[in-house]
Amino acid sequence: MKITNAKVNVTCPGRNFVTLKVETDEGIYGLGDATLNGRELSVASYLQDHILPCIIGRDPFQTEDIWQYLYRGAYWRRGPVTMSAIAAIDVALWDIKGKALNTPLYNLLGGKSREGVLVYGHANGKDTDSALEDVARHIDAGYKAVRVQSGIPGLASTYGIAKNAGRYEPAERGLPSEHAWSSELYLRHVPTLFARARETFGEGLHLLHDCHHRLTPIEAGRLGKELEPFHLFWMEDPTPAELQDGFKIIRDHTTTPISVGEVFNSIWDAHDLIRNQWIDYLRMTIVHGGGITPLRKAADFASLYHVRTGFHGATDLSPVTMAAALHFDTAIHNFGIQELMPHTEETDQVFPHQYSFKDGMMYPGDAPGLGVALDEKLAAKFEYQRAYLPINRKLDGTLTDW
Repeated sequence: MKITNAKVNVTCPGRNFVTLKVETDEGIYGLGDATLNGRELSVASYLQDHILPCIIGRDPFQTEDIWQYLYRGAYWRRGPVTMSAIAAIDVALWDIKGKALNTPLYNLLGGKSREGVLVYGHANGKDTDSALEDVARHIDAGYKAVRVQSGIPGLASTYGIAKNAGRYEPAERGLPSEHAWSSELYLRHVPTLFARARETFGEGLHLLHDCHHRLTPIEAGRLGKELEPFHLFWMEDPTPAELQDGFKIIRDHTTTPISVGEVFNSIWDAHDLIRNQWIDYLRMTIVHGGGITPLRKAADFASLYHVRTGFHGATDLSPVTMAAALHFDTAIHNFGIQELMPHTEETDQVFPHQYSFKDGMMYPGDAPGLGVALDEKLAAKFEYQRAYLPINRKLDGTLTDW
């Protein structure tokens, strides 16, 4: 079997997605997700202009060698654009393998380690009462784990809160909007939010929270300690992780579990975090982390240090990545939990898929390969729309982490 063609599809059924289709001389094709939120066209160009000509004529079964060729052979390594492009090819090749062997992808990764994949949903609201109402709706829908975010008294807007009724989508059309932020107001509010959540829903529900990189390590240590009585499943992205040593301060001050990594693109971003046991869950995604080939190694490395996976699963990842993640989650031993933000109806129509949700769990399905298709004619009806993530400033105007 040889790769005969590869093409990039850019579509916007509610939000932008970049999808790679790799075709072979035996009529089997594979799909890979190359979406990088707010920088989609950079990855599309990297693929079209630099990578795709290099894979034509190669054997798609040689995933390890092709991955090393694209990573080491370029000389310029890592970075989200490069790694998202490599991931798209890698996942497409694994999809081809599964289809050629007539077996779902999880069987190529060791088979089932579990029957279903525990997922968490996103509950949010403009204030505590409305956030808890949304938690109740998620429970009614069958979720056993819920991330809770609410508006902060004194701030006009904050991360994770939908502007209007309905789903939350951080990317916004047009140029980046600017939001005001106060860590002091946030730190005062969040413990009261989770006190109410536990009082309302009891101990049977898994509760999660995302700090979204906005705290210093000592602030995160304080928040984690104050959240300990409410037994969170995790506190996510408490501080920017360029300084991995900063997580030692957090670990020294709290036993609240820590997750991090949705912006990581290499195991080296988490190397010290894992080997020093400063985190509990690695959230690096298959698409931004370079694909299935390197994520298998990252998960194995993490397992040596009691670190589990908790893959990012927001709507900025297409159903192709969700499917890949669910197969991966099903197979690996040290799986923890999977984020789930349901896509729009239009997105699900563009990407028909086999995976499903029931009673708080996701199932990848048993179709060969990933179990996801791409309706190219329908995708062509949704033209690319420029969109950016917001910008965050402190109350005095200082630019800070969004």
